[in-house]
Amino acid sequence: MITEYNPAGVPCFECTEYNEKTSDFAVLIPVINEGERILKELYRAYKHNIYDCADIVICDGGSTDGSVDAKKMKKLKVNTLLVKKGEGRQGAQLRMGIWWALQRGYKGIITIDGNNKDSIEDVPRFIQKLNEGYDFVQGSRFIKGGRAINTPFIRNISVRLIHAPIISLTAGQRFTDTTNAYRAYSARYLTDERVQPLRDIFMTYELLAYLSVRATQIGLKACEIPVTRAYPKKGKTPTKISFLKGNSELMKILIKNTFGAYKPK
Repeated sequence: MITEYNPAGVPCFECTEYNEKTSDFAVLIPVINEGERILKELYRAYKHNIYDCADIVICDGGSTDGSVDAKKMKKLKVNTLLVKKGEGRQGAQLRMGIWWALQRGYKGIITIDGNNKDSIEDVPRFIQKLNEGYDFVQGSRFIKGGRAINTPFIRNISVRLIHAPIISLTAGQRFTDTTNAYRAYSARYLTDERVQPLRDIFMTYELLAYLSVRATQIGLKACEIPVTRAYPKKGKTPTKISFLKGNSELMKILIKNTFGAYKPK
């Protein structure tokens, strides 16, 4: 059965639950027309029994390629499919998933891109850190134990020399892989009145930058854990960020975040 929701601060969306809540944790995967990439990622999750420790939730932005077909999702142990009907891109998809996960009573949320670049088999490591009392857990390919495979040169330099240092300065704690959406948040962090992630100001990549720094700003515990991020050896890089417009937008968000533009009024 499809249920429609339209809560304040969240885009209108439809929800199809394939199973009831089975875990204290949810893995939110924002996608739009990821084709075989998301199916391969979900198969990896299935093969490593991720569904035994977390409920897998697809946050679809309106795919038209058949990749989130119900039969495929059920077969690969997806718990729930959310389909955004309102405006916005990644930030809107994540707000949709966060609202729904908090309403369902999860203690923590893990987010991961749906383009099969990230080591989804590492989800239990994030859960372990949440259970240890951390409120923000950032996955990093650049720390000991992490693996950066075929990372484009410009992306590598931009993250290491620009994005990570600025986010670290803003957060007051060193982070090394700050554009990486593979991370975890405690429900305590997301529901803190000093955070308020469910606002329409977060339409694209603002929410990732904001949540990277807000935890430590309000005195919550944050850390990094090693993960793998692998780009294909050849062919088009799987990303929704265009070289000029996309990176320019990221820089504007980064600067606004540094000056506190996304903090609750």
